[in-house]
Amino acid sequence: MFVPDRYRPQHPGQVLDLVRGNPLALLTVNGDTGPFATHLPMVPEESTLAAGGGPTGLAGTTFLGHMDRRNPQWAALTADRPALAVFHGPHGYVSPTVYGTVPAAPTWDFTAVHLRGRIERLAPEEVLGVVTETVRIFERDLGTGWDTAGSLDYFASLATGVGAFRLHVTAADAMLKLSQEKDDAVRARVACAFARSAEGGHRALAALMD
Repeated sequence: MFVPDRYRPQHPGQVLDLVRGNPLALLTVNGDTGPFATHLPMVPEESTLAAGGGPTGLAGTTFLGHMDRRNPQWAALTADRPALAVFHGPHGYVSPTVYGTVPAAPTWDFTAVHLRGRIERLAPEEVLGVVTETVRIFERDLGTGWDTAGSLDYFASLATGVGAFRLHVTAADAMLKLSQEKDDAVRARVACAFARSAEGGHRALAALMD
């Protein structure tokens, strides 16, 4: 992903927050007949976060994911094929009417994180652990704190058809395109327009701009 300097994150915590708040990734890898892409949830292995490096703080970390074993992409997830996981954050169209200047051109403000790395397919006996850890993190960060205790047997029955993997992140890029190329007054008008929107993603974008 090409990231102009003005759109790079100010600190690594922004990137981790973006991934945690938008954990449905697009995992891509090349197969024998062409590229595969699957939308699936991915979570960081929290024990590896302290060792993360680079400008995003995620190089050197690992992420967990899982998918249906019947998915043709599962067979293509091998250690010798580089993988790319894309996380999309809030985004929105910016109409030139917001700028109050002429001439002007429309644009699209957006946030995204790209993780490149190597896939490690996990053993069948590790699948249940990946699924329960994923649920634990989602219930903590996005849910209501639901207790999984009464559903572990059900999880185990589903896990037989699931493939789990670990992504070893070798490089990470993040782009926060938030109208930084505009002067402060225009950028404030853009943020205000997003904040007034009925679209929740637009309001999230305004919060990031603030």
